[in-house]
Amino acid sequence: MKWAWKLGRWAGIDVYIHVTFVVFLGALGLISWLQSGSAVAAVYSTLFPALIFLCVLLHEFGHALAAKRFGIPTRDITLYPIGGVARLERMPEKPLEELWVAIAGPLVNVAIAFGLYLYLSSTNSFVPYETLSLGSGSLLQRLMIANMILVGFNLLPAFPMDGGRVVRALLASVFDYVRATQIAATLGQAMAFLFAFLGIAGGNPMLVFIAFFVWIGASQESTMVQIKTALAGIPVWRAMITDFRTLAPTDTLAKAAELIIAGTQSDFPVVSNGKVVGILTSSDIVEGLSQYGPDTPVEQVMRREFVTIDPYEMLEIAFARLENCSCRTIPVIKNGELVGLLTPDNVGEFLMIQSALTHRPMPAINLTGRSA
Repeated sequence: MKWAWKLGRWAGIDVYIHVTFVVFLGALGLISWLQSGSAVAAVYSTLFPALIFLCVLLHEFGHALAAKRFGIPTRDITLYPIGGVARLERMPEKPLEELWVAIAGPLVNVAIAFGLYLYLSSTNSFVPYETLSLGSGSLLQRLMIANMILVGFNLLPAFPMDGGRVVRALLASVFDYVRATQIAATLGQAMAFLFAFLGIAGGNPMLVFIAFFVWIGASQESTMVQIKTALAGIPVWRAMITDFRTLAPTDTLAKAAELIIAGTQSDFPVVSNGKVVGILTSSDIVEGLSQYGPDTPVEQVMRREFVTIDPYEMLEIAFARLENCSCRTIPVIKNGELVGLLTPDNVGEFLMIQSALTHRPMPAINLTGRSA
């Protein structure tokens, strides 16, 4: 995963830490060291944030393990300075399943906060709340409060927070899934507008940032559900590219560059003995030309790990794979043979044509530049 380091693998799920998270902790430690001149104080200043993000990681595992209970695997979990992200292979389709998956994360934080409360009560370790601050006071009591805040924030009834998915799950028991998503997204955007107003009026930039975060999340969720609905029940073969070029492992990067210039294709399957053995992307070609030169064989820079799909699988499944993988081209394989390619562009063109034929508005589709 780009710009992320793997911490390990637990319960069959890869866990990554994004480089910005490490920079964030390092900055906290550096500021503390500059202020106090103590290495011990610098390390201690990063302990509380690290423990909070351990709770965030457990929160994400709550989602992942609940999803696993319903047969939904999790690709990975990544920790960022603004929180964690568990990438599920797909979202639950039944409202009750989505409700349990959404609520599982906050329930983990409830359990942590309650456990800390019991310990602090049994040991008579509570201190007056006015003595607590972000960087000082009882560590466990601060951690208890942080978990309570995580529960409250995540249960806000707005996407992309868990509360937005809880609201949709409840609405989906009454309305169809698309309508439930639209109502939940509208509610989230109304909340974003309120946050923005309060943030600007009160001079609180954090509320403005949260408003932006909620507004974008609500818009994206609504669009994604519309796309999924539009693609439902349509096999991949109806939208795949069948007029494409391939490369052999021994072809040079110069030849690949010529193909890019001569046509509109930017990613190329690398085929050996009738089997796809790699994918060469336009960025791979540019980087390879820069580092190794035009005479370098493509097998030296091609991607050997790639996602494939069967022509009779549904487009909504293929779209989810395009969204989740760090790729813009998926080879379509039938009985071991390459029969087509699927890209976000041709999925978007297919939607555009379908929209024109049925006189329905086309949901916006944009995966440009998306990476895992």
